[in-house]
Amino acid sequence: MALLLDQIRATAQRVAASHGLDVIEIEHQGGGKHRILRVFIEKNAEQRAKLAEATKARNPEESFLPSDVEIDQLAGITHEDCQQFSQDFGTVLDVEDLVPGAEYTLEVSSPGLDRKLYGEHDYRRFRGSMVKLQTFEPVAGNRHWHGKLTEVNGRGVVLDLSAMKQKGRKKKDAASETVEIEFSNIEKGNLVPEF
Repeated sequence: MALLLDQIRATAQRVAASHGLDVIEIEHQGGGKHRILRVFIEKNAEQRAKLAEATKARNPEESFLPSDVEIDQLAGITHEDCQQFSQDFGTVLDVEDLVPGAEYTLEVSSPGLDRKLYGEHDYRRFRGSMVKLQTFEPVAGNRHWHGKLTEVNGRGVVLDLSAMKQKGRKKKDAASETVEIEFSNIEKGNLVPEF
């Protein structure tokens, strides 16, 4: 199955593009009769921009989002999007026999509020959002970081730690309220839902 994941991803992206969607992640889990192929999708940049414009046109003064979060940052996925993509992609998977064996479950959903961040593009898109990062190597003696993503440069990201209440930490000077983490040192990153 590992050899086919690249082909499955390319096929999923091709089907998604025909629906104005992007594939964020593909996961394969389980074995035998309990195999699950999960596909996380969202509206592509063009569709998110249209959604943002339509929302602003309907309710220019009313916003359900925090002031520093743009609607373009949201996935914008509906149940209908998932259903249509699932039907079309499932048909292609079966016709091209990309998942050998007859028994598997295809799950299609949005990446969720705590979505994973992939690469510089995602970090730029979600600048201003609360994030949770884990590093390969400790930075300032810590591998786990929570904070507001304030800056993205060619080397990495800058987190504002004062935006997140740090448990068990004494107030430090302003210089230690931010941390810079290089992209090459980020093991994983996720959005932190804000309510």
